[in-house]
Amino acid sequence: MAFTTRDGVRLYWRLDGAAARPVLVLLNSIGTDMALWDAAAPLLLPAFRLLRIDARGHGGSDAPAGDYSLAMLADDVAAVMADAGVAQAAVAGVSLGGMVAMQLALDHPQRVSALALVCTSATMDPAAWAARVDAVRAGGTAGIADMAIGRFLSPGFARAHPEIADALRDAIARQEDAGYAGAAAAIRDMNLRYRLSDIAVPVLVVTGAQDVSTPLAGHGEHLLSSIANARHVELAGAHLPPIEAPGTLATALRGFLARDEAIEEAGETLFEAGLVNRRRVLGDAWVDASLTKRTPFTADFQTMITRIAWHEIWGRPGLDDRTRRLIVLAITCALGRWEEFALHVRAGLMQGGFTRDELKEVLMQAAIYAGVPAANTGFAEAQKIIAELEAAKDMD
Repeated sequence: MAFTTRDGVRLYWRLDGAAARPVLVLLNSIGTDMALWDAAAPLLLPAFRLLRIDARGHGGSDAPAGDYSLAMLADDVAAVMADAGVAQAAVAGVSLGGMVAMQLALDHPQRVSALALVCTSATMDPAAWAARVDAVRAGGTAGIADMAIGRFLSPGFARAHPEIADALRDAIARQEDAGYAGAAAAIRDMNLRYRLSDIAVPVLVVTGAQDVSTPLAGHGEHLLSSIANARHVELAGAHLPPIEAPGTLATALRGFLARDEAIEEAGETLFEAGLVNRRRVLGDAWVDASLTKRTPFTADFQTMITRIAWHEIWGRPGLDDRTRRLIVLAITCALGRWEEFALHVRAGLMQGGFTRDELKEVLMQAAIYAGVPAANTGFAEAQKIIAELEAAKDMD
Protein backbone atom coordinates (compact mmCIF):
# COMPACT_ATOMS: atom_id res chain seq x y z
CA MET A 1 0.00 0.00 0.00
CA ALA A 2 1.31 3.46 -0.95
CA PHE A 3 0.92 6.44 1.37
CA THR A 4 2.03 10.04 1.17
CA THR A 5 2.16 12.03 4.40
CA ARG A 6 1.43 15.75 4.24
CA ASP A 7 1.03 17.91 7.33
CA GLY A 8 0.83 14.75 9.41
CA VAL A 9 -2.05 13.30 7.35
CA ARG A 10 -1.53 10.01 5.51
CA LEU A 11 -3.00 9.92 1.98
CA TYR A 12 -3.61 6.56 0.36
CA TRP A 13 -2.97 6.12 -3.37
CA ARG A 14 -2.25 3.47 -5.96
CA LEU A 15 -0.62 3.59 -9.38
CA ASP A 16 -1.62 1.02 -12.01
CA GLY A 17 -0.70 0.46 -15.63
CA ALA A 18 2.23 0.48 -18.00
CA ALA A 19 4.92 3.03 -17.14
CA ALA A 20 5.18 4.18 -20.78
CA ARG A 21 1.58 5.39 -20.92
CA PRO A 22 0.46 8.92 -19.99
CA VAL A 23 -0.81 9.29 -16.44
CA LEU A 24 -4.46 9.98 -15.68
CA VAL A 25 -5.25 11.01 -12.10
CA LEU A 26 -8.67 9.86 -10.90
CA LEU A 27 -10.39 11.68 -8.04
CA ASN A 28 -13.54 10.52 -6.26
CA SER A 29 -16.70 12.22 -5.05
CA ILE A 30 -17.54 12.99 -1.45
CA GLY A 31 -18.66 9.82 0.31
CA THR A 32 -16.76 7.43 -2.00
CA ASP A 33 -13.20 6.20 -2.33
CA MET A 34 -11.00 5.11 -5.24
CA ALA A 35 -13.20 2.03 -5.71
CA LEU A 36 -15.63 4.41 -7.44
CA TRP A 37 -13.49 3.88 -10.55
CA ASP A 38 -13.26 0.06 -10.38
CA ALA A 39 -15.61 -0.59 -13.32
CA ALA A 40 -14.06 2.08 -15.55
CA ALA A 41 -10.41 1.39 -14.72
CA PRO A 42 -9.97 -1.72 -16.92
CA LEU A 43 -11.36 0.27 -19.85
CA LEU A 44 -8.92 3.13 -19.24
CA LEU A 45 -5.77 1.08 -18.60
CA PRO A 46 -5.09 0.32 -22.30
CA ALA A 47 -4.59 4.06 -22.83
CA PHE A 48 -3.37 5.42 -19.47
CA ARG A 49 -1.40 4.76 -16.35
CA LEU A 50 -3.91 5.40 -13.56
CA LEU A 51 -3.11 7.23 -10.34
CA ARG A 52 -6.03 6.87 -7.95
CA ILE A 53 -6.12 8.84 -4.71
CA ASP A 54 -8.37 8.62 -1.66
CA ALA A 55 -9.10 12.20 -0.64
CA ARG A 56 -8.38 12.94 3.00
CA GLY A 57 -11.31 11.79 5.08
CA HIS A 58 -12.09 8.97 2.63
CA GLY A 59 -11.12 5.35 2.09
CA GLY A 60 -7.62 4.47 3.26
CA SER A 61 -6.59 8.07 3.92
CA ASP A 62 -6.64 9.67 7.36
CA ALA A 63 -9.70 11.65 8.44
CA PRO A 64 -8.53 14.56 10.61
CA ALA A 65 -11.13 16.66 12.40
CA GLY A 66 -12.02 20.15 11.31
CA ASP A 67 -12.93 21.90 8.08
CA TYR A 68 -11.08 21.01 4.90
CA SER A 69 -10.69 23.36 1.95
CA LEU A 70 -10.37 22.80 -1.78
CA ALA A 71 -6.89 24.33 -1.64
CA MET A 72 -5.93 21.80 1.03
CA LEU A 73 -7.30 18.89 -1.00
CA ALA A 74 -5.57 20.15 -4.16
CA ASP A 75 -2.28 20.42 -2.26
CA ASP A 76 -2.81 16.80 -1.17
CA VAL A 77 -3.11 15.71 -4.81
CA ALA A 78 0.00 17.68 -5.79
CA ALA A 79 1.94 16.03 -2.95
CA VAL A 80 0.84 12.54 -4.01
CA MET A 81 1.76 13.25 -7.64
CA ALA A 82 5.23 14.36 -6.55
CA ASP A 83 5.64 11.27 -4.37
CA ALA A 84 4.51 9.02 -7.24
CA GLY A 85 6.98 10.64 -9.61
CA VAL A 86 4.28 12.21 -11.78
CA ALA A 87 5.34 15.67 -12.89
CA GLN A 88 2.21 16.39 -14.93
CA ALA A 89 -0.97 14.51 -15.79
CA ALA A 90 -4.52 14.75 -17.00
CA VAL A 91 -6.96 14.79 -14.08
CA ALA A 92 -10.50 13.42 -14.04
CA GLY A 93 -12.63 14.12 -10.99
CA VAL A 94 -16.21 13.30 -10.07
CA SER A 95 -18.24 15.85 -8.06
CA LEU A 96 -15.93 16.89 -5.19
CA GLY A 97 -13.10 15.35 -7.22
CA GLY A 98 -13.91 17.69 -10.10
CA MET A 99 -13.85 20.68 -7.77
CA VAL A 100 -10.45 19.60 -6.46
CA ALA A 101 -9.26 19.10 -10.05
CA MET A 102 -10.21 22.69 -10.91
CA GLN A 103 -8.47 23.97 -7.79
CA LEU A 104 -5.37 21.94 -8.69
CA ALA A 105 -5.31 23.45 -12.18
CA LEU A 106 -5.50 26.93 -10.66
CA ASP A 107 -3.05 26.46 -7.77
CA HIS A 108 -0.62 24.03 -9.44
CA PRO A 109 -1.02 24.67 -13.19
CA GLN A 110 2.28 22.97 -13.99
CA ARG A 111 0.85 19.70 -12.68
CA VAL A 112 -2.20 19.57 -14.98
CA SER A 113 -2.25 18.90 -18.73
CA ALA A 114 -6.02 18.52 -19.12
CA LEU A 115 -9.18 18.24 -17.02
CA ALA A 116 -12.24 16.03 -17.19
CA LEU A 117 -14.87 17.55 -14.90
CA VAL A 118 -17.44 14.83 -14.25
CA CYS A 119 -20.82 15.74 -12.71
CA THR A 120 -19.38 18.68 -10.82
CA SER A 121 -19.87 22.39 -10.33
CA ALA A 122 -18.33 25.65 -9.20
CA THR A 123 -21.66 27.02 -7.90
CA MET A 124 -23.05 24.87 -5.09
CA ASP A 125 -25.47 26.23 -2.47
CA PRO A 126 -23.40 27.15 0.64
CA ALA A 127 -26.43 27.05 2.96
CA ALA A 128 -27.36 23.52 1.89
CA TRP A 129 -23.81 22.29 2.46
CA ALA A 130 -23.57 24.09 5.80
CA ALA A 131 -26.68 22.20 6.85
CA ARG A 132 -25.11 18.93 5.69
CA VAL A 133 -21.94 19.63 7.69
CA ASP A 134 -24.03 20.31 10.80
CA ALA A 135 -26.16 17.20 10.26
CA VAL A 136 -23.14 14.91 9.98
CA ARG A 137 -21.35 16.42 12.95
CA ALA A 138 -24.53 16.12 15.02
CA GLY A 139 -25.85 12.73 13.91
CA GLY A 140 -23.15 11.00 11.89
CA THR A 141 -23.03 9.89 8.27
CA ALA A 142 -25.67 7.21 8.77
CA GLY A 143 -28.27 9.96 9.00
CA ILE A 144 -27.56 11.29 5.51
CA ALA A 145 -26.78 7.99 3.73
CA ASP A 146 -30.24 7.47 2.20
CA MET A 147 -30.37 11.06 0.97
CA ALA A 148 -26.92 10.73 -0.59
CA ILE A 149 -27.80 7.53 -2.45
CA GLY A 150 -30.94 9.20 -3.78
CA ARG A 151 -28.72 11.83 -5.38
CA PHE A 152 -25.85 9.51 -6.38
CA LEU A 153 -27.83 7.00 -8.47
CA SER A 154 -30.79 7.24 -10.81
CA PRO A 155 -33.93 5.49 -9.46
CA GLY A 156 -33.97 2.96 -12.27
CA PHE A 157 -30.34 1.97 -11.75
CA ALA A 158 -30.79 1.68 -7.98
CA ARG A 159 -33.81 -0.61 -8.48
CA ALA A 160 -31.99 -2.75 -11.04
CA HIS A 161 -28.80 -2.98 -8.96
CA PRO A 162 -29.76 -3.04 -5.27
CA GLU A 163 -26.41 -4.64 -4.42
CA ILE A 164 -24.56 -1.55 -5.68
CA ALA A 165 -26.95 0.90 -4.03
CA ASP A 166 -26.76 -0.97 -0.72
CA ALA A 167 -22.96 -1.15 -0.83
CA LEU A 168 -22.71 2.58 -1.47
CA ARG A 169 -25.18 3.34 1.30
CA ASP A 170 -23.26 1.14 3.73
CA ALA A 171 -19.94 2.76 2.76
CA ILE A 172 -21.32 6.24 3.45
CA ALA A 173 -22.84 5.15 6.77
CA ARG A 174 -19.48 3.69 7.83
CA GLN A 175 -17.37 6.62 6.70
CA GLU A 176 -15.58 8.66 9.35
CA ASP A 177 -17.93 11.47 10.36
CA ALA A 178 -15.02 13.90 10.59
CA GLY A 179 -13.86 13.04 7.08
CA TYR A 180 -17.25 13.51 5.45
CA ALA A 181 -17.98 16.72 7.36
CA GLY A 182 -14.52 18.12 6.62
CA ALA A 183 -14.94 17.48 2.86
CA ALA A 184 -18.47 18.88 2.93
CA ALA A 185 -17.05 22.07 4.45
CA ALA A 186 -14.70 22.34 1.47
CA ILE A 187 -17.71 22.29 -0.84
CA ARG A 188 -19.53 24.79 1.38
CA ASP A 189 -16.62 27.24 1.25
CA MET A 190 -15.71 26.70 -2.41
CA ASN A 191 -14.58 29.85 -4.20
CA LEU A 192 -14.03 28.74 -7.79
CA ARG A 193 -16.80 30.55 -9.61
CA TYR A 194 -14.91 33.71 -10.51
CA ARG A 195 -11.62 31.99 -11.29
CA LEU A 196 -12.79 29.57 -13.96
CA SER A 197 -11.60 31.78 -16.81
CA ASP A 198 -8.04 31.31 -15.52
CA ILE A 199 -8.09 27.59 -16.33
CA ALA A 200 -5.90 27.32 -19.41
CA VAL A 201 -5.82 23.57 -20.18
CA PRO A 202 -8.19 21.53 -22.38
CA VAL A 203 -11.37 20.74 -20.44
CA LEU A 204 -14.11 18.17 -20.93
CA VAL A 205 -17.33 18.76 -18.98
CA VAL A 206 -19.32 15.56 -18.40
CA THR A 207 -22.92 15.81 -17.21
CA GLY A 208 -25.45 13.14 -16.27
CA ALA A 209 -28.84 13.21 -17.96
CA GLN A 210 -30.53 12.30 -14.64
CA ASP A 211 -28.17 14.10 -12.29
CA VAL A 212 -30.14 16.19 -9.80
CA SER A 213 -27.07 17.38 -7.88
CA THR A 214 -25.01 19.01 -10.65
CA PRO A 215 -27.09 18.92 -13.85
CA LEU A 216 -26.16 20.76 -17.02
CA ALA A 217 -28.64 23.53 -16.18
CA GLY A 218 -27.10 25.85 -13.61
CA HIS A 219 -23.94 23.80 -13.16
CA GLY A 220 -22.37 22.21 -16.23
CA GLU A 221 -23.49 25.10 -18.42
CA HIS A 222 -21.67 27.56 -16.15
CA LEU A 223 -18.43 25.61 -16.53
CA LEU A 224 -18.88 25.50 -20.30
CA SER A 225 -19.53 29.23 -20.58
CA SER A 226 -16.70 30.24 -18.23
CA ILE A 227 -13.84 27.95 -19.34
CA ALA A 228 -12.43 28.76 -22.77
CA ASN A 229 -13.01 26.06 -25.41
CA ALA A 230 -14.45 23.56 -22.91
CA ARG A 231 -16.17 20.59 -24.52
CA HIS A 232 -19.29 18.82 -23.31
CA VAL A 233 -20.63 15.29 -23.32
CA GLU A 234 -23.83 14.09 -21.64
CA LEU A 235 -24.06 10.53 -20.35
CA ALA A 236 -27.01 8.45 -19.25
CA GLY A 237 -27.53 8.13 -15.51
CA ALA A 238 -27.23 10.34 -12.45
CA HIS A 239 -24.33 11.67 -10.39
CA LEU A 240 -21.80 8.81 -10.55
CA PRO A 241 -21.05 7.88 -14.19
CA PRO A 242 -18.10 5.63 -13.21
CA ILE A 243 -20.74 3.35 -11.67
CA GLU A 244 -23.78 3.84 -13.93
CA ALA A 245 -22.02 4.37 -17.27
CA PRO A 246 -18.39 3.20 -16.96
CA GLY A 247 -18.13 2.20 -20.62
CA THR A 248 -19.41 5.43 -22.12
CA LEU A 249 -17.45 7.48 -19.60
CA ALA A 250 -14.23 5.65 -20.43
CA THR A 251 -14.90 6.13 -24.13
CA ALA A 252 -15.47 9.85 -23.61
CA LEU A 253 -12.30 10.20 -21.54
CA ARG A 254 -10.18 8.29 -24.01
CA GLY A 255 -11.64 10.19 -26.94
CA PHE A 256 -10.89 13.52 -25.29
CA LEU A 257 -7.64 12.94 -23.41
CA ALA A 258 -5.94 10.55 -25.83
CA ARG A 259 -7.07 12.23 -29.02
CA ASP A 260 -4.59 12.78 -31.83
CA GLU A 261 -4.88 16.30 -33.25
CA ALA A 262 -3.72 15.17 -36.69
CA ILE A 263 -6.36 12.44 -36.80
CA GLU A 264 -8.98 14.87 -35.49
CA GLU A 265 -8.10 17.37 -38.22
CA ALA A 266 -8.28 14.64 -40.86
CA GLY A 267 -11.71 13.64 -39.54
CA GLU A 268 -12.94 17.21 -39.88
CA THR A 269 -11.69 17.30 -43.47
CA LEU A 270 -13.56 14.08 -44.29
CA PHE A 271 -16.71 15.44 -42.64
CA GLU A 272 -16.61 18.67 -44.67
CA ALA A 273 -16.00 16.71 -47.88
CA GLY A 274 -18.94 14.42 -47.09
CA LEU A 275 -21.11 17.41 -46.34
CA VAL A 276 -20.49 18.77 -49.84
CA ASN A 277 -21.78 15.52 -51.40
CA ARG A 278 -24.69 15.32 -48.97
CA ARG A 279 -25.80 18.85 -49.87
CA ARG A 280 -25.45 18.15 -53.57
CA VAL A 281 -27.62 15.03 -53.43
CA LEU A 282 -30.20 15.98 -50.77
CA GLY A 283 -30.24 19.78 -50.95
CA ASP A 284 -29.19 22.47 -48.49
CA ALA A 285 -32.57 22.81 -46.78
CA TRP A 286 -32.78 19.15 -45.79
CA VAL A 287 -29.15 18.95 -44.69
CA ASP A 288 -29.40 22.14 -42.62
CA ALA A 289 -32.53 20.83 -40.90
CA SER A 290 -30.82 17.51 -40.20
CA LEU A 291 -27.75 19.17 -38.69
CA THR A 292 -29.95 21.39 -36.51
CA LYS A 293 -31.63 18.31 -35.05
CA ARG A 294 -28.36 16.77 -33.87
CA THR A 295 -28.18 15.99 -30.16
CA PRO A 296 -25.30 14.76 -27.97
CA PHE A 297 -26.81 11.28 -28.45
CA THR A 298 -26.95 11.39 -32.28
CA ALA A 299 -24.03 13.68 -33.16
CA ASP A 300 -21.39 10.94 -33.47
CA PHE A 301 -23.69 8.88 -35.70
CA GLN A 302 -24.38 11.86 -37.95
CA THR A 303 -20.66 12.54 -38.18
CA MET A 304 -19.94 8.91 -39.08
CA ILE A 305 -22.47 8.69 -41.92
CA THR A 306 -21.34 12.03 -43.32
CA ARG A 307 -17.73 10.91 -43.37
CA ILE A 308 -18.31 7.37 -44.62
CA ALA A 309 -21.55 7.22 -46.60
CA TRP A 310 -21.44 10.69 -48.09
CA HIS A 311 -17.69 11.07 -48.58
CA GLU A 312 -16.36 7.56 -49.05
CA ILE A 313 -19.30 6.15 -51.06
CA TRP A 314 -21.08 9.06 -52.71
CA GLY A 315 -17.68 10.57 -53.48
CA ARG A 316 -16.36 7.55 -55.40
CA PRO A 317 -15.80 8.15 -59.13
CA GLY A 318 -17.14 4.83 -60.46
CA LEU A 319 -20.83 5.83 -60.71
CA ASP A 320 -22.60 9.13 -61.32
CA ASP A 321 -25.12 10.59 -58.86
CA ARG A 322 -28.12 9.55 -60.99
CA THR A 323 -27.08 5.88 -60.97
CA ARG A 324 -26.37 5.94 -57.23
CA ARG A 325 -29.76 7.53 -56.55
CA LEU A 326 -31.57 4.79 -58.50
CA ILE A 327 -29.57 2.06 -56.74
CA VAL A 328 -30.53 3.54 -53.35
CA LEU A 329 -34.21 3.59 -54.38
CA ALA A 330 -34.09 -0.07 -55.43
CA ILE A 331 -32.34 -1.19 -52.24
CA THR A 332 -34.51 0.82 -49.83
CA CYS A 333 -37.65 -0.42 -51.61
CA ALA A 334 -36.46 -4.04 -51.40
CA LEU A 335 -35.64 -3.69 -47.70
CA GLY A 336 -38.74 -1.68 -46.83
CA ARG A 337 -36.73 1.28 -45.57
CA TRP A 338 -39.54 3.67 -46.46
CA GLU A 339 -38.29 6.75 -44.64
CA GLU A 340 -35.00 6.62 -46.52
CA PHE A 341 -36.83 5.70 -49.75
CA ALA A 342 -39.07 8.77 -49.41
CA LEU A 343 -36.10 11.01 -48.66
CA HIS A 344 -34.35 10.02 -51.88
CA VAL A 345 -37.51 10.08 -53.99
CA ARG A 346 -38.27 13.62 -52.84
CA ALA A 347 -34.68 14.85 -53.22
CA GLY A 348 -34.27 13.22 -56.63
CA LEU A 349 -37.47 14.59 -58.10
CA MET A 350 -36.98 18.07 -56.65
CA GLN A 351 -33.40 18.35 -57.89
CA GLY A 352 -33.81 16.67 -61.25
CA GLY A 353 -31.76 13.68 -60.18
CA PHE A 354 -34.00 11.33 -62.19
CA THR A 355 -37.31 11.45 -64.01
CA ARG A 356 -40.64 10.04 -62.95
CA ASP A 357 -40.35 7.48 -65.72
CA GLU A 358 -36.98 6.34 -64.37
CA LEU A 359 -38.48 6.08 -60.89
CA LYS A 360 -41.31 3.99 -62.30
CA GLU A 361 -38.87 1.65 -64.06
CA VAL A 362 -36.93 1.11 -60.84
CA LEU A 363 -40.14 0.09 -59.07
CA MET A 364 -41.18 -2.19 -61.95
CA GLN A 365 -37.80 -3.90 -61.71
CA ALA A 366 -38.16 -4.15 -57.94
CA ALA A 367 -41.50 -5.92 -58.36
CA ILE A 368 -39.74 -8.81 -60.09
CA TYR A 369 -36.62 -9.06 -57.94
CA ALA A 370 -37.86 -7.85 -54.55
CA GLY A 371 -41.55 -8.79 -54.75
CA VAL A 372 -44.80 -7.19 -55.82
CA PRO A 373 -45.80 -6.12 -52.27
CA ALA A 374 -42.57 -4.14 -51.90
CA ALA A 375 -43.04 -2.45 -55.26
CA ASN A 376 -46.72 -1.79 -54.49
CA THR A 377 -45.75 0.08 -51.31
CA GLY A 378 -42.99 1.84 -53.23
CA PHE A 379 -45.46 3.12 -55.82
CA ALA A 380 -47.80 4.29 -53.07
CA GLU A 381 -45.06 6.13 -51.19
CA ALA A 382 -43.73 7.71 -54.37
CA GLN A 383 -47.23 8.78 -55.48
CA LYS A 384 -47.75 10.64 -52.19
CA ILE A 385 -44.57 12.62 -52.77
CA ILE A 386 -45.42 13.33 -56.42
CA ALA A 387 -48.85 14.63 -55.32
CA GLU A 388 -47.27 16.86 -52.67
CA LEU A 389 -44.78 18.28 -55.15
CA GLU A 390 -47.52 18.95 -57.72
CA ALA A 391 -49.68 20.67 -55.09
CA ALA A 392 -46.75 22.85 -54.06
CA LYS A 393 -46.08 23.71 -57.72
CA ASP A 394 -49.73 24.72 -58.25
CA MET A 395 -49.56 27.03 -55.20
CA ASP A 396 -46.54 28.75 -56.70
